[in-house]
Amino acid sequence: MRLCMFHPNGRPLERGWVGRVDGDRVVHLAAQTLQSFFLGGGGAREHAEYALGAVTFVVPVLHPPTVRLFDGQETFAFANAAAVTGPGATIAGPARTLDLLPRVAAVIGADEQIGGFAALAEWRAAGVPAPKDRDFALVLGPFVVTPDELPGADVELSVRAGGGERLRTVSAGFDWEAARVLARAGTTLRPGDILAGPAAGRVEGLSGPVELEAAGIGVLRQTVA
Repeated sequence: MRLCMFHPNGRPLERGWVGRVDGDRVVHLAAQTLQSFFLGGGGAREHAEYALGAVTFVVPVLHPPTVRLFDGQETFAFANAAAVTGPGATIAGPARTLDLLPRVAAVIGADEQIGGFAALAEWRAAGVPAPKDRDFALVLGPFVVTPDELPGADVELSVRAGGGERLRTVSAGFDWEAARVLARAGTTLRPGDILAGPAAGRVEGLSGPVELEAAGIGVLRQTVA
């Protein structure tokens, strides 16, 4: 299932509505948030349908409880949950040169299990000392694909900017279940928590419109100011 948060064009809503993408349309589902949809067992009444071109997608998880960025199978760093934004974001960082680290992220659903996967663009400010170099923009979305719909554990990622492809690679070899177990050790995972897999490369010096495509998940668009 391909899930999203959206609002009809011309009717801006910060949180948006829960939707299921079905071909060239979005079906409005009766749930307040993606988290509540997962907690409800993944079922909800269907409301109106909208053409894809008639809606605007927003961040699938507004204000996630926590964000963990994995650097390897057994190491992660907490990131700024307030930096999470959604498709169509304008990226402005603390430096003139901004770099993109493409990732695949898991969104926690019910019972501390993985509810789905999304594309995540981690932005870094070149020349700014850590950790402030990565504290300003984590772009998530536009879709969350449930595990049964993901074509495989390995996801091809591509970055396009300036009219051309800047990176094509595969996010491979990451054990999501082991990452989930590590993340919940000694604590509790909440619906909407984000576990981002290791970055699959780094694209430097980006500006203007940028697309991150995760095969089988979707295309995440943003613009570097």
